[in-house]
Amino acid sequence: MAVQTQGVWARYQPGPVPSADRYLEVRDDTESLAEPLSAEDQTVQTMPDVSPTKWHRAHTTWFWEEFVLGPNQPGFQPFHPEYRYLFNSYYESVGPRHSRPQRGLITRPGIAEIAAYRRRTDDIMCELLSSSRAADVAGIAELGLNHEQQHQELILMDIKHVLWCNPMRLTYRGETDARAGSARAAQWIHHPGGLVDIGHDGAGFAFDNEGPRHRELLQPFLIADRPVLCGEWLEFMMDGGYRRPELWMSDGWATVTQGEWSSPLYWTQGEGDGWSIFTLNGVRAVVPEEPVCHISWYEADAFARWTGARLPLEAEWETVHDTLPPAAQTHALRLHPRSVDGAGGSPGDVWEWTASPYSPYPGFHPAAGAVGEYNGKFMVNQFVLRGGACVTPPGHTRPTYRNFFPPSARWAFSGLRLARDA
Repeated sequence: MAVQTQGVWARYQPGPVPSADRYLEVRDDTESLAEPLSAEDQTVQTMPDVSPTKWHRAHTTWFWEEFVLGPNQPGFQPFHPEYRYLFNSYYESVGPRHSRPQRGLITRPGIAEIAAYRRRTDDIMCELLSSSRAADVAGIAELGLNHEQQHQELILMDIKHVLWCNPMRLTYRGETDARAGSARAAQWIHHPGGLVDIGHDGAGFAFDNEGPRHRELLQPFLIADRPVLCGEWLEFMMDGGYRRPELWMSDGWATVTQGEWSSPLYWTQGEGDGWSIFTLNGVRAVVPEEPVCHISWYEADAFARWTGARLPLEAEWETVHDTLPPAAQTHALRLHPRSVDGAGGSPGDVWEWTASPYSPYPGFHPAAGAVGEYNGKFMVNQFVLRGGACVTPPGHTRPTYRNFFPPSARWAFSGLRLARDA
């Protein structure tokens, strides 16, 4: 099933060669996300998991230089010899790289230099994609576009943490899309279990970790038709959920106590029992009908145990995907999850934690070379999330998409959906 194109990666048969117009559309989307931010905003790194906005802009440009232009454009010379070191993320096969936790210490190059870096790379890429050699780079160019879109979501995740760490609680954009809904009880969807086929079928683009397609045996199960809401999470908190060790995995309890967690990330308690939430649109009251967001796997697992339910397996989630109410994959980008209305509506715009560790599917083999480091080497000590979020680019919410984070991570737009044994 794997296709090698001049020694670079293409896990599935690529479709048409990406056009220069499509390339520029994706690249312009990245710049649009950075546009509201000052040079200072784009330089700050507030924790090791967060990267500065200008680093994302530079790294995605480095990717085009390293994996597309360098191997395929005769006579190509990199924009700056030090950028290969500064903006390599984790590709050991490429060479040494700057320490991830110290990305925020790099004041230069500044945003003007990075803008020039992007423009120069775009000019050469458009020339390549408009040439007779374009077909030779179809697979790696498609990967590059999807890679850049992944970083667009990371830009919003990371700048949210940066702005939240400022005591002024600055906003990214001032408009708000908050709306109250009418809370409804979750309905349970029954599945009889049995042998099911999961994983990408090879038609169109997918990341290598989405395949190979294979069969898994499921026991009968029930899965909720919507994610858990903030109002339900408030009940968990009021029942002492963050103070009851019997609900938590041992490592989760250690994480909760060490971090003094008492609520999801970005929640703060005001006078009385009122809770506020920091969003990219600013601070406002928690809306009970919205899906709970910015919780770790540890929190999701503890909540599920508190309800007497559990988290779904990723194979269960994928198997029932088409029977769930309309999901987030049709939406335009928003900066916060929508409320779940009484009629059903959106099941929520949050990535949903599963009970499945992030591990290779049967028959998975990383591609040879540096691009093979894209996903495979992270298949340990992490859990899979499914579905997509309000900040996820279109096309990245397909049923087979496997997002993954360590169980303590909370800065992603992550929530949960409950499941039960039938």
